[in-house]
Amino acid sequence: MALAEAASRVAEHLSRQEYVEVYAHHDADGIAAGTILCTALHRKGIRFRLRVLHRVSPAAISPDTPTLLCDLGSGLEDLPREVMVVDHHLPRFTGDLHVNPRLAGIDADRELSSAGAAYIVAQMLGDNRDLAGLVMLGILGDGQEIAGKNREIFNDAAAESVITPGKGCRLPGRDLHERLLCSTHPYLHHISGDEMAVADLIESAAGDDSSGSETLLSLIVLRISPFAPAGTMEALYGERYSLEREVIPDAHALAAIVDACGKCGRGGLAASLCFRSAEGLSEAWETALGHRLQVIRALRFALERPDPDGFYTVEEVSVASDVADALVRDTLLETPVMVAAKTDDLCHVSVRSAKPQDIRLGDAIHEAAVRCGGFGGGHTMRAGATVSCARLDEFRAAFGRIVAA
Repeated sequence: MALAEAASRVAEHLSRQEYVEVYAHHDADGIAAGTILCTALHRKGIRFRLRVLHRVSPAAISPDTPTLLCDLGSGLEDLPREVMVVDHHLPRFTGDLHVNPRLAGIDADRELSSAGAAYIVAQMLGDNRDLAGLVMLGILGDGQEIAGKNREIFNDAAAESVITPGKGCRLPGRDLHERLLCSTHPYLHHISGDEMAVADLIESAAGDDSSGSETLLSLIVLRISPFAPAGTMEALYGERYSLEREVIPDAHALAAIVDACGKCGRGGLAASLCFRSAEGLSEAWETALGHRLQVIRALRFALERPDPDGFYTVEEVSVASDVADALVRDTLLETPVMVAAKTDDLCHVSVRSAKPQDIRLGDAIHEAAVRCGGFGGGHTMRAGATVSCARLDEFRAAFGRIVAA
């Protein structure tokens, strides 16, 4: 089914409701998708409740209550067919109210996020062009490109002065010290989390604004180049985007803060920023600061103890996916990476691949998790699973056999 047809079907179904239960995944893309559609519902006078979650259980969804899943649900085979799903993960849900770019032959890893799909649905509910800036949270949060459908949305938003493109340093933060100290995307080897290294860099680059900026970038590159791929260095400077309608205009900063707050269990705070409330702005910055420092500590611990099999453990579930992302994105590791975090009897596992595999990672993780009594799924090169801690070794072995087959 064409994407526009699927989006129209979901928009028409939503417009007939008086109340909708909305669930959004707890990362930047999911929260942006959820708030885009909740704002569109509010403007049509449709009541809603938004909940931000790591995952949703089909058993928790009542088929009698209109329910919308954002950046969640595509990978679930046992959802009630009446559920509405706006997602871009590898699809297994077979209901009729399903908007997923993959079902329309669109590269959902690069060219359309869940936030972008949600924006297309929102536009069919009314004139919601001012919400296009939130699509950048999905693009940046999921490492996508301004290409395909993303490019169409971006061009329209730029023409409406909703997004203003520019160039500059991409590191989020309230000042230079915070940008360097708390940099996780990219992770700066021997700089991130190191107060003395940050102070030394700032002092060395002090001087004229323009030359100081160039000197600083050069010093950072010199320091991290023995440990990081070219993409990490290229990520320091380049295209930036000003979101003219949002409470934090810097798209990179807003994406980082929303993502961090969501993963820390502060989904309501993250969503409030996307609803354009500045009331919790200071608290959100501090929450993001704490989260990013946690990610850095976990990363440094992992890098001090490299595992030849690419298997790492972290103490907090909230940092597992960010640690996995940084290990494949900002280090010289070439093998797939698996990062596990334990809560009670369950292990939450984030798996990443730096290179395309012969098999889609989300499918392999799903199959391995199901074999071990768990669940999982994701993207082509990024995936996650939850399994019993007692069966973690069995899960790792099953995954290895599936990939090798």
